[in-house]
Amino acid sequence: MKIGFQLKQVRERLAKGLVDKGVLRTEKRNFLLFDMATHPVADPAVKESVMSRVVALLSARTTTIPPAALPGAAIKGSYSSPAQPNIVFPVTRTVALVCAAYAASVLDNALIRLGYDEREAAFSRCDDILNEFTVWPLGSGSASTSASRRQIASGSSGGGPSSKELIAALVQAVRSEMVGGREGDDLHFEIVVTVFEIFSRMDSLL
Repeated sequence: MKIGFQLKQVRERLAKGLVDKGVLRTEKRNFLLFDMATHPVADPAVKESVMSRVVALLSARTTTIPPAALPGAAIKGSYSSPAQPNIVFPVTRTVALVCAAYAASVLDNALIRLGYDEREAAFSRCDDILNEFTVWPLGSGSASTSASRRQIASGSSGGGPSSKELIAALVQAVRSEMVGGREGDDLHFEIVVTVFEIFSRMDSLL
């Protein structure tokens, strides 16, 4: 009971912080006899952009990271804007996005637009990505020697790259961002990897 109360306080603080930043807005809704505050997304286009980025990365059919998966990608059918060069570590941010969505069990919200086989393959790929990015230094994970915990009976489709090749490309891109950053950024990346490790253990922690 105490843990539930504490988690409720955490949710309220997080919601207030996101409202202050303009990500969410506050609305009053009537639930039977009570008026309760809800916090819907302030701009649905931004939510759609985030989900499209997740789908673009997890359904990529080449080892090249899709531009649509990176921060600043335009929303299809909505508006067009050039990529934002002022966003640092775009690939690392994208990896963090999909890993956080996977750990929070909200990945279904983005992948619902895919077919069953594609959705299962995307979950498998995200599982592999999270496993690979929980090991420091980067590139020393087990993706090259072990398969995903989620086995897909249908296997990979077409002649596209394997999950191993895709993840290797992601690791290389993140390492390039780390090397190209400022002095001391490697420590920041080590902290990010530690957070990913916690993500991978969420089921056992809660």
